[in-house]
Amino acid sequence: MVNGAQIRMARAALNLKVRELAELAQVSPNTVTRVEADMQANATTLGALQRVLEAAGAEFIDAGMPSQDGGPGVRLRKAE
Repeated sequence: MVNGAQIRMARAALNLKVRELAELAQVSPNTVTRVEADMQANATTLGALQRVLEAAGAEFIDAGMPSQDGGPGVRLRKAE
């Protein structure tokens, strides 16, 4: 499951504003802000945010997936 820091990083990398992400994910801007602050959020909300960001080109890296330090993160998908 993604965390607030990953959502925040993906949104920034994609140059999306909080309100834009909220509209695309059909949640309130306050919900996006709470999620990014690692406050409590339900799995449905996290899933909606993740799907929108992935559709826009973000790729979430879980701990244990190949990356330089092995920690969770975000990267932009390579252009095809």
